[in-house]
Amino acid sequence: MPSADPPAPDRLSLRHRIEDRAGAAVIGAVRLLPYRWRIPAMGWFFRRVLGPLALNRRVRDNLAHVFPDLPAAEVKRLCAEVCDNFGRSLIELHSGAEFARHAATLPIGGPGLAALDEAHAQARPVILVSAHFGNYDAWRAGLTARGFRVGGLYKPMKNPASNARYVATIENVAKPLFPRGNAGMAAMIRFVRSGGMLGVLGDTHMRHGALLDFLGQPAWTATSAAKMALKYDALLVPVYATRNPDGLTFAIEVEEPIPHSDALTMTQALNDSAAARVRGTMGQWFWLHRRWKTLDAG
Repeated sequence: MPSADPPAPDRLSLRHRIEDRAGAAVIGAVRLLPYRWRIPAMGWFFRRVLGPLALNRRVRDNLAHVFPDLPAAEVKRLCAEVCDNFGRSLIELHSGAEFARHAATLPIGGPGLAALDEAHAQARPVILVSAHFGNYDAWRAGLTARGFRVGGLYKPMKNPASNARYVATIENVAKPLFPRGNAGMAAMIRFVRSGGMLGVLGDTHMRHGALLDFLGQPAWTATSAAKMALKYDALLVPVYATRNPDGLTFAIEVEEPIPHSDALTMTQALNDSAAARVRGTMGQWFWLHRRWKTLDAG
């Protein structure tokens, strides 16, 4: 939730059309498979094909930044697990309503679930904070099926064609959705003030944020979720969906609300929560995205 809009998507170009149609063709072909087959099929494709071709280098770079002494065999294993989980998550999101129906059957637990039930009964706002871990839309769909009003904050994609398809797909999982930045800010604030539960991902690089610790490394981090919780007397609650060994189901866990104090302390607590999840199941975090950029980029 930055203070300014992210860069507006470029006009639809020939390159955008080609990239979008190529992606749509792959996803469309995989979606022809039954749900229980398409998820592992996409995981295999990312693990065995796209990973070695294009993705593993970013995973290795990030792992080397955080865990420079990790054995080569462990790095290789994590590259495979990260790409597999990423591929599964991608096709799950593009399975829309099917994925939502699947997630609706999953049990939800954790020490913070009672606090969510109470907040819902009292129409008290909640800021749900997660990470690029497991599949973050599994808990959004699961909590919606429980009867909660769960909105989502998303970052528009740079390719306008792909963005339109992406938004239409994730709206089938749960809605409302709000684009990150000024474009969706007013509607998002109204939703929160009405007692809604807003889901955000707190593990992205935010150049206008605060330099806080994440996995033992300084990382520019948005403090806006904590600031919003303080301003609107909202609960600030970490929540995660960890993929189970079967590769298809998830353990959805709601942690205890972060106590209200100040924005920096609360945001560091969120970072610590996410870091604990990553350390516990390293292959399920998206080591593909640029969480750590040079300090000059901040």
